[in-house]
Amino acid sequence: MDRGSDLRRTVLILAALALTACRSSEDVPPPAPPVTQAPPPVGSAALDKSVVITPPGRDVPRQYAAFSGVWVGSWDGASFDARLAVRTIAKNGRVEVTYAWGTLGDVKPGTADGQGKIAGNTMKLERFANGGDATFTMQTNGTLAGAYSLAGASYMGTFHKQ
Repeated sequence: MDRGSDLRRTVLILAALALTACRSSEDVPPPAPPVTQAPPPVGSAALDKSVVITPPGRDVPRQYAAFSGVWVGSWDGASFDARLAVRTIAKNGRVEVTYAWGTLGDVKPGTADGQGKIAGNTMKLERFANGGDATFTMQTNGTLAGAYSLAGASYMGTFHKQ
């Protein structure tokens, strides 16, 4: 190619670049909104942000320490969801927990603090103020199998560590 062709090609490229830079804002799609975590559905179980998990001490047996943390699940595979925060665990297996439940019929979401004890691979909680009884058994796959009874009704559920 000759110099004239090179010059014309350069001018065309520069013109194309200039036109691209001058496009109106209508031609440019708006930026994507930031990705945010969806809020929990209305009526779902929620723990207050003030709930703190204290890591178990070195003197706490490993099988007890495995219960520490926040567990999420639902009863009978239904939309009656629940959260269990195992806040503290002592070396003798004593625990302090916060339990949160979602909506089920006339029952509105709420929370209750409680205590209990781990023996072997089962954590039995003392009766909650609402009359509910709960037991959670550690499964070999690292989930908790829960049993909950209240006012003559019994529920079973599986809980996963959050």
